Parts: sequence; structure tokens; C-alpha cells
Amino acid sequence: MATNVPSPAAAPPKFSLAGKLAFGAGDIGPGMTANLLAFSFLIFLTTAAGLSPVAAGSVLAIGRIWDAVNDPFIGYLSDKTRTRWGRRYPWIVLGAIPFGVTFFLTWVVPGWESATARFWYYVVMSLLFQVFYTVVNLPYTTLTAELTKDYDERTELTAFRLGSSLFGAIAALGLGLVITQTITDLRQQYLVLGGICAVLSVLPLLWCVWGTYPYAVQRNALQPASTEEAALPFIEQIKVVFANRAFMFVIGIYLFTWLALQMTASIIPFYATFWMGLDSYFLVALLVQGTAIVMMVLVNQLSRRLGKQEVFYIGIGTWIIAQIALFFVQPGQVAALYLLCIVISFGVATAYVVPWAMLPDVIELDEIKTGQRREGVFYAFMTLLQKVGLALGLFLVSLALQFSGFVSEAAVQPESALLAIRIFIGPVPMVLLALSMLLTRFYPITRQMHEEMLLQLAERHRAEEQDGANDIADG
Repeated sequence: MATNVPSPAAAPPKFSLAGKLAFGAGDIGPGMTANLLAFSFLIFLTTAAGLSPVAAGSVLAIGRIWDAVNDPFIGYLSDKTRTRWGRRYPWIVLGAIPFGVTFFLTWVVPGWESATARFWYYVVMSLLFQVFYTVVNLPYTTLTAELTKDYDERTELTAFRLGSSLFGAIAALGLGLVITQTITDLRQQYLVLGGICAVLSVLPLLWCVWGTYPYAVQRNALQPASTEEAALPFIEQIKVVFANRAFMFVIGIYLFTWLALQMTASIIPFYATFWMGLDSYFLVALLVQGTAIVMMVLVNQLSRRLGKQEVFYIGIGTWIIAQIALFFVQPGQVAALYLLCIVISFGVATAYVVPWAMLPDVIELDEIKTGQRREGVFYAFMTLLQKVGLALGLFLVSLALQFSGFVSEAAVQPESALLAIRIFIGPVPMVLLALSMLLTRFYPITRQMHEEMLLQLAERHRAEEQDGANDIADG
């Protein structure tokens, strides 16, 4: 008797290794540019471009705040795009070159005498870069859901994307280390680094399009389904978020840890250069972030064995101790500095892994209460917080430098500025991290509660499947 079982040939082809690498390549450029800006842009604006610390911090804050506003607008436009090449690919292709050009232009020091003119130049360049960053990155990240419906394949593509982003981030710092060892002029160092990273950021985006577009064609993923679900209005999203008590704890935990992380990243160049007297800060940054990749594996394993809250206490507690120790490290104690950077990387890995690992638990709790899966709402607010934390952290550091008497473009800083740098490498992050640990103490979803949630969801899904089967039989 004939059956309606589809033939194996009808199934879409699985992503090959080359296809997965091509997909992951799309996040090399965003990872490279974002990391270089996080570590280097504040010290570039003050020491190379000659802006005051508060002016430099304002440039960064304006760019990040605009980025937060810019994201939902471009997301809406890309959702509504209709072309023969799909919704996402035209945005990536058309935005790739401007993305690289505007990134390069942020590292140019115009030969203008007026500091006000230079300030507005960097404001405009930052705004333009953030626009084109979103133009290429937001449509790219949505491809994960559109290119495949398979649960395991989505996980694989996400792993390749995150791995590529980290590769780009570390590559930017590695290039910075090499360039600072070979070029002596400060402005020329940043110009060459910005130019190389701009080119290396654009090419992988084009590789991503070239390598994944055939899969989109084969899987009929270029156009949205006719049953596309409408996005929740912004006010409704806020109501969803604030109605979830567990998510409010995750927000606090993530905001405090991310704020501490961004402060540390932005102050490291000043600490290494002006307090420790190093010729280049890029090795210090590499030790913190590069080692964190290895530490993420350890954090993940400990989390499975001990639980999320427990590993958070260990990781953040270790980070606090190391961060305070940096306050007491003296010039010349370079070995101690490098060792503490490696220790800090364990805490940084914890800050990356644990809050994002808590987020699926929050989503499942929301599903139990509402019967809906609303990942987009929760992930969007976490991304927004990430940008708010970056902007706030950079601006607070710039204010501290400004009011402590930091002198732009000066090789030697007054004692008051050096003290402010040390305070922001130690005590200030310590307070923020301690607050994140306090919130974790009251985070309501324990391991036992999560297991009960999964059982409850499994029962609900089985009941829904049974109801669907009964409806088919009755029809």
C-alpha cells in the first residue's frame, strides 16, 4: 500500500563543514571591530586624537545609545524587505563595504586644530559605523533561524558563529600587539591597525554570503513564511519582561558583571601604559580575553557538575580577589600582572557563560506561566543591556579620568590620575561584582526547580501532541 512518507531526497541537505565555516565567518568582522573598540577606542581618542576624557567618553556613549535605538529600526526594515535574494542577504552585501570604510575612518585623526571639530568628526563616524554594524550583523544573526529548523543544526551554527566572533576578537588584539612592536608612531599604529581590521572584517562577510546562499536557495529560506508571526509591540515586550521576576534577577546579574567587564576592558590600556609603564597593552588584553576562551570550557563543565549559582560564586569571587590585587601591583611587577590577568579570565568567562545560561531557564519559566515561547523578547533585552553596560562603563571611566586631572596626549600622568586608574581597575569593579553575587544569592530558579519545570513542560507538550493527534483522527 502506498504511503505518504517523503523520500530522503526531499530532505534539505545538511550543512557541510565548509558551509558551517562560511556561516561562522559572518561574525568575524563584528567580533573583531567590537572588541577593538571596547579595548582601544577610549585610549585612542585621548592619547592619539587629543580629545579630553569626558569628550572621548561622550563619543562612545552617544554611539552606543544610538546603536540601541538603531537595532529595532533596522530589524523591522529587514523583516519587511522583499527581494529575489531574500530579506537578509541584500542588507549584508550592500552594508559590508560601508561597514569596513566607516570602521577605518574612526581611526583617522583629522588635521584640525579645533578639538570641537574633532569631537564632532568622531561622533559622526561612530554613528555611521554603528548603523552599518547593525545593517550587516543583525540580518546575519537572524539567518540562524531561517537557514535551518533543525534543533541540533541550529546549535552547531550558533557554535560556529560564537567561535568565529571570539577568533575575530582575539585576532584584532594579536594584530595590535604585532603592529605596536613594529611601528613607533602612535597615530600610525592605530591607522594601520584600523585599516587591516577593516579589510579583514569585510571579506568574511562576503564569504558568508557566498558560502550560505546556496543553502538558502535549497531550503527555500529566502522568503518569509506566509504565517509569519507579528512581533510584539515594544510596550508589550516591556510588560512581558517586568512580569518575569526571575528575569529581573538575570538583568541585574548581567548588568553588574557586564559593567565591571567593560570598565576593566576600557581601563586596562591606561593601567598598562601609564601605571605599569608597558610599551603595549595588547598582550595584557590578550591574556584576559584569549585565556577566557579556554576558561569557558572549564566554567561550562563546573556548571554542569555544581550548578549555575555555585560556579558563579566561584568565578566572580576569584575575579574580585584578582581585581583587588591589581590595585596593589607596583610598576615593574609585570609577572604578577600577567598572572592576575589569567586569573581574571576565569571570572570573565563566568560573566560570559552563566547569565546567558540562565536565560533559557527564564524563557521556560515564562512558557509555563503563559504557554508561549518568547525568546526574541528576552534575548533582545539582554542585547540592549549589553550595549547600555558598555556605554555606561566607558562614560564613567572617562569621567573619572577627566576629574582626576588626566592629561590627553601626555606621556606622564599626575598622581591623581594614576590613583583614579587604579581605583577603576580594582575597587569599583569589586563593588559591582559583589552586587552581582548578592543578586545571584536570591535568583529563584534552582537546579531542583528547573528539573521540575522541565517535567511540567514535557507533560504539557505530550498533552498538546496527543490533542493534535486526536484532532487529526477526528478529522
